[in-house]
Amino acid sequence: MRKHITTAVLVAALTAVPVVGFAATSDKAAPEPAAKHASANAAAMHATRGVVKSVDATTLVITRAAKKGSEMRFTLTPSTHRHGAVAVGTPVSVRYRKDGKTDVATAVTAHQIKQQAVHAASPKR
Repeated sequence: MRKHITTAVLVAALTAVPVVGFAATSDKAAPEPAAKHASANAAAMHATRGVVKSVDATTLVITRAAKKGSEMRFTLTPSTHRHGAVAVGTPVSVRYRKDGKTDVATAVTAHQIKQQAVHAASPKR
């Protein structure tokens, strides 16, 4: 009798192992659609370059060279990362996100103005 009970417990345990394995496999497949859904809701990031036309504590306006007369206005927030001295006439790169119809700057990087090399004739000695 004891041998039959041991055999029954062993058969039950071996039958339960594949069921648990299948359940674990189906649980791993479920998070993938949720991860795809979360990334679809992430705000799209954009980037552009231009020359600063005006700047104050909350607003940055640049003129883009690629499109003559094309201006873009950005909202600056306390969390906007600023790299370099952003001043009128400085070339800048701006990373931003759309918030409705407003462009909110997430990072502004000032670039040095490229100066043309001056070739002066050196006097011969």
